[in-house]
Amino acid sequence: MIDVTLIGTGGMLPLPERWLTSLWVEYKGRACLVDCGEGTQIAINKHGLKLSRLDTLFITHLHADHVSGLAGLLLSLGNCGKTDTLKIYGHIGTADIIRQLCCICPVLPFEIEIHELPLDSIMRFDWNEIIISSMPLKHSIDCLGYSFVLNRKPVFNPQKAKALGVDVKYWKELHAGKSVVMDGQEITQEMVTDEQRKPLKLTYMTDTRYFDDMADFARDSDLLISEGMYGDDEYISKMLEKGHMVFSQSAKLALESASALLWLTHYSPALVNPNDYKESVQKIFADTVISRDGEKITLK
Repeated sequence: MIDVTLIGTGGMLPLPERWLTSLWVEYKGRACLVDCGEGTQIAINKHGLKLSRLDTLFITHLHADHVSGLAGLLLSLGNCGKTDTLKIYGHIGTADIIRQLCCICPVLPFEIEIHELPLDSIMRFDWNEIIISSMPLKHSIDCLGYSFVLNRKPVFNPQKAKALGVDVKYWKELHAGKSVVMDGQEITQEMVTDEQRKPLKLTYMTDTRYFDDMADFARDSDLLISEGMYGDDEYISKMLEKGHMVFSQSAKLALESASALLWLTHYSPALVNPNDYKESVQKIFADTVISRDGEKITLK
């Protein structure tokens, strides 16, 4: 199971009731964070999440509303007793900016390990058994989208194990994919499991204008989190210039990628009541959520 929390839903600047957009993903007691705008550590605490579990940070791009909270986050991590390495991923050029931001928190009780990802191709790597993919987006500056894929073990069938005379003490090993030998017979995972389960997939895309390759990257997402600066289509041409999307474009992306659920986020400060557009956007993609700060789900 993957626990997902949308820390904030705002773009550009924090508002009294709307923190800046960032995402918390937690699996098996470890957590990662996507983006870190002003005050992110406060919002994390507000939503009841344990900052001590954070071991990795993914940066989409280097605009202030996505990175200006980094120093505060690092100091808060140190204050909560973190001593193990914090890994930070971002596109090429991220390391220099992070080092400059760290000039105001030069003494930390943990190391920072920075990894730069290419801007000309999709990159794949592992975090906590989850496969992370990064994809270059089309914003006013360099920007990355991320997907998280967890390949799940097939369903264990106790009746099959019992029929083969497999001792209970070996069930966990077999479910994990290991083989055991009993009375000269090798027992494999396939002999004691049923159907293979579909991987869990989460895709996160902000800030970007719409382009065709996005749908393939988000294909079959259980949850797609995508930006909606405005709810009205009259802003499409303006958003195209600035490298953003409106609600209907994210709904179109969810539909074309065959995603199961869409959370909208990264609202303009001028968009006071995003829910005013709920009905119109759900006509395009029915399973659309006009997300609020602290929106939570467990993917399973």
